[in-house]
Amino acid sequence: MSIERVQSLSSELHVPLVVIGAGACGLTAALAAGDAGALPLVFERDPHPTGSTGMSYGAICAAGTQQQQAAGVEDSADALEADILAITDGRTDPALARLIARESGPAVEWLIESHKVALTLETSWTGMGHAQPRLHAPPDRSGQTLMNLLMAAVASADIDVVTGARASKLFADSDNRVLGVAVTRPDGAVETIGCDALILASSGFGGNRELVRQHMPAVGDARYYGHEGNQGDGILWGQALGGALADMGAYQALGSLADPQALVMPHTLLIGGGIQVNSNGERFQNELENISGQALTILEQPGGHCWMVYDQRLHDAALERYQEYRDADSINAPRSAATIAGLAEVCGLPAAALIHTLTRTAELAATDKPDRFGRLFLEKETLEPPYYAVRVTGALFHTQGGLVVDRRARVLDTGGKALPNLFAGGGAARSVSGPAEWGYLPGMGLCTAVTLGRIAGREAARLVGT
Repeated sequence: MSIERVQSLSSELHVPLVVIGAGACGLTAALAAGDAGALPLVFERDPHPTGSTGMSYGAICAAGTQQQQAAGVEDSADALEADILAITDGRTDPALARLIARESGPAVEWLIESHKVALTLETSWTGMGHAQPRLHAPPDRSGQTLMNLLMAAVASADIDVVTGARASKLFADSDNRVLGVAVTRPDGAVETIGCDALILASSGFGGNRELVRQHMPAVGDARYYGHEGNQGDGILWGQALGGALADMGAYQALGSLADPQALVMPHTLLIGGGIQVNSNGERFQNELENISGQALTILEQPGGHCWMVYDQRLHDAALERYQEYRDADSINAPRSAATIAGLAEVCGLPAAALIHTLTRTAELAATDKPDRFGRLFLEKETLEPPYYAVRVTGALFHTQGGLVVDRRARVLDTGGKALPNLFAGGGAARSVSGPAEWGYLPGMGLCTAVTLGRIAGREAARLVGT
């Protein structure tokens, strides 16, 4: 990727608005721009859009929605804002936190009502920083399903998504105004497209090992479970144009990647009463705290992995809700046994230690007192035979730092001034997770993607004069 400085641009095609990236952010931005009367053109590097969105659960955090109200969940933008500030210890941008919290509910409702994106509230997922259930996802909790729904919405809106088209160069004048983009095809052919505004809806930089080691050394050599195309091009382009960066050390990691199957296991297995044990059969942390930081503590355990232990009740619920868990079950990733000793045997764990661990959690549930890690077990969620376990490890999923944007999703320069016609969202923009991994809230990646995407599309359409 590069930037060529020109004062004018002669191109084969000129469109009002170019969007780089056809993930949740880019497609949402295109829909919003189309609703505002603009003509967006979306370029996607891959032959079939998937990216980080396709590899996720497809869960969007949002507060104060009609879906919450229908489920009897009392929530508000103010409550979500408070949770963001609490989990980040106040070390995120408060204005951005307020913006995301207030725009999240309307964005999800708009996708559902205006563009027929079928999202339902995940009522069983709360905690881990969320005071209320807030995750809105496709019925099968699949990121690829979310991508399919968004692509169908874009097609219905007659918006063109050009796939197999890698943005390889930006053209900008001396005032940092973007004039166009060069797109490289798989056969090496290069096309130049002029534009009046550009939305960077590309990825973060999780696949760029050099940048990861520079900004996030703790996971510099950790397994990366994300799209390898996430090289941070959008971030680097914005920076080259004078854009400011922030929170580059923030990231989402998860300690729930089935090992070696590389499928994400739902945290509802833990939320509903499950536990994590290391290869010694012992618990080592509060399983309901710091969903992102768990990856680091798991990697510190013997062998760099642990076991999620749960029961038939949780197994059945996961089979009903999560496509990725069904995929894992179809290849026998979860192991099961009628007794604790039997489960220890099939998992290669010391039976006496595992029996002691599960017995102790049952005792804690009966006392209604938290354990030494601060977790409170509920008696109604005590694990019962038959038991299940799946081996998991920690992995880097996606980065949370990036370009600084304002309330209109405009990229700001290092002096706080908006660049002339550049907008950003998704992995290219700074999120609200603070400076490190411990500030990540479940569903916040897609929340910022769709909220900033919607704002960017709407504001870019206004800029180009529709």
